[in-house]
Parts: sequence; structure tokens; C-alpha cells
Amino acid sequence: MRNILILEMLFATGIRISELCSLKSEHFDYNDYIVKIYGKGAKERLIQICNENVQLLIDQYKLLVKPQENPYYFTNRLHNRLSEQSVRNMINEYAERAKISQHITPHMFRHSFATLLLEEDVDIRYIQQMLGHSSITTTQIYTYTSLSKQKKILATKPPRNKFNICF
Repeated sequence: MRNILILEMLFATGIRISELCSLKSEHFDYNDYIVKIYGKGAKERLIQICNENVQLLIDQYKLLVKPQENPYYFTNRLHNRLSEQSVRNMINEYAERAKISQHITPHMFRHSFATLLLEEDVDIRYIQQMLGHSSITTTQIYTYTSLSKQKKILATKPPRNKFNICF
């Protein structure tokens, strides 16, 4: 359950792996499903978790694991803070089981989070805030759009159709 929740949190929040491993129970508002993330430069941001499946996992994890007994939300079998390397190893293991040949990293979840929001036409300033970037320039790294999205845009909203040129 812990591993599933880790994967879901990476994808549902765009959280950095260091931020994920540093999460504490006190950072969760279990009523409104808001997680307080402490990012680079001791910056704090709030992320709302709106997916019902992720909310259910959080509720189940809270009941079964009782994370409040340890200051860190995600712990290893020795009840110590889960290391970033442990998360990387876990992702590699799941990718191997799923026969995914591409090397999957925790940052790919963050990149997918940002890219998919951009492809849904979410303003880049909101994405900047959700990712905890102090500069919009950093967020613009994620503005590479997929060819399929480009094709869809150009097929449905081609600029050339605005003009009627007679030959």
C-alpha cells in the first residue's frame, strides 16, 4: 500500500522525490486532502489532492500504517525515513516487473504532471506554483508539447483557415 501511495503521490502532486521522502503526517489535512510541501529554499506550498482513488489510499494508509507514530509519513521496514534511493529502487523494480525497458525516474512523474496539465491548457503560472518554482523560466522547461497534441491543435484550429486567398 505504501508503494502504491508513493507512486500516486508522485503523479497526483508533481512532488519532488526529496519533498516526498521528507513528508510528515502533520503535513496532511485529512479532511480536505491538502498536503503541505516544503520545497527548495524552505518554500512552502499547498497541493489539493482531488482524485478520489488517491484520497481513498491516503485514508487506508492512515488507518493501516498509522503514520502519526513516526514523524515521517513514508518509512522503511525499520521505521526510519524512507530514502530517496529506496523510492528509485522501488520504481525500477515495478518498471522491470511491468517489462518497461525505458529507465523510469521519480522526476518523470513530475514532468508528466506538468506536461499533462499544460496539454489541458492550464496556465503555466498555476503549474509554476504547484511545482514550487520560483522562476517561470524553470517551469517553461515543461512546455515541450507532444506531436499528438500539436497535430490535434493544428487539425482543429489551423491558423491558415482564418484566411481566404483567391488564386
